Amino acid sequence: MSALEKSPEAAGGTPLMTLGGVSQVFDTKAGPIRAVDNIDLSINPGEVLCLVGESGSGKTTAARMAAGLARPTSGQVAFDGTDIWSLKRNDFTTFRRSVQYVHQDPYASLNPTRTIQQTITAPLFKHGVVKSKKEAAERAAELLTKVDLTPPENYLSKYPHQLSGGQRQRVAVARALTLDPKLIIADESTSMLDVSIRISVLAMLGRLRDDLGVGFLFITHDLAIAKYFGWRGKTAVMYLGRIVEFGPTPKIINAPTHPYTRALIDAIPEPDPDLTKTKGRESLRSLEIPSLAHLPSGCSFHPRCPQFEDGLCDGAIPELTTIRSGQSAACHVVARDGVPGVGEGGHPDGPGA
Repeated sequence: MSALEKSPEAAGGTPLMTLGGVSQVFDTKAGPIRAVDNIDLSINPGEVLCLVGESGSGKTTAARMAAGLARPTSGQVAFDGTDIWSLKRNDFTTFRRSVQYVHQDPYASLNPTRTIQQTITAPLFKHGVVKSKKEAAERAAELLTKVDLTPPENYLSKYPHQLSGGQRQRVAVARALTLDPKLIIADESTSMLDVSIRISVLAMLGRLRDDLGVGFLFITHDLAIAKYFGWRGKTAVMYLGRIVEFGPTPKIINAPTHPYTRALIDAIPEPDPDLTKTKGRESLRSLEIPSLAHLPSGCSFHPRCPQFEDGLCDGAIPELTTIRSGQSAACHVVARDGVPGVGEGGHPDGPGA
């Protein structure tokens, strides 16, 4: 039995994937850049984990390490309880089949010289999933149907440039499903799509999540998207390479504890103009994001934080601390004082439920 072929009894509640104390440091002319700094995350089978933060927060670097596309400078990436970088070649191939990546840009992620059928059937032939061209064509048509590209015969012979952005992203998802993955890493996979198309793609991904039981590491800069897609899952908020808040998505959305998370939620557009006028907002001290090459001392958010306290926030780096049941934040002030006027939050029903 290979390292990734464990019995159900052996698996016994083991998370599908864990990132334990993972860091990624890049050497540059400006000095070492710590793109990801000692993060801990886990994803259970069939679970959605949303990774949220501004551009440059380290989300994609963390995703690349989770997918085995980049080796961490320190820490461990484990799949089914086994360190992926200790796997033998055949077992690593099994891991790569089990974890599929959907990129942000549907225009660049598909080979322009291949038809849609060739794109989808290539991994089927490479990994010996099908034996004949007829079987491959039938499987390709089945996958296109799953991602709502119907009738599939209208798409199989087309090239990527003949499709819209939403159709291309659906093809990318179909390609990711070819090898029956246990985990899909969706890296800003809807951010380049029109809003109307974005909702339909998210609905399609949600249906695949429910029907196939596949887990998702869903990366986005938009908490509204995380709310819609990951309501029944968990959300981790990243800022400059570190996890600053973590918990069930309803609690993160309805009762955020970290000032940065509250600022992200305040940035979500409010469709009601009357509510916009009366809505309280987190007033940041600065809109400028510090450079990863010259991170501030202590809490890296303190130059922008409205709750900044001299001598406290710019001293030690805050640890991720449990603030309330199932919810943790890395903030000296919140850990000391709590969050006044905020209840447990997180109504059991909501978007995406």
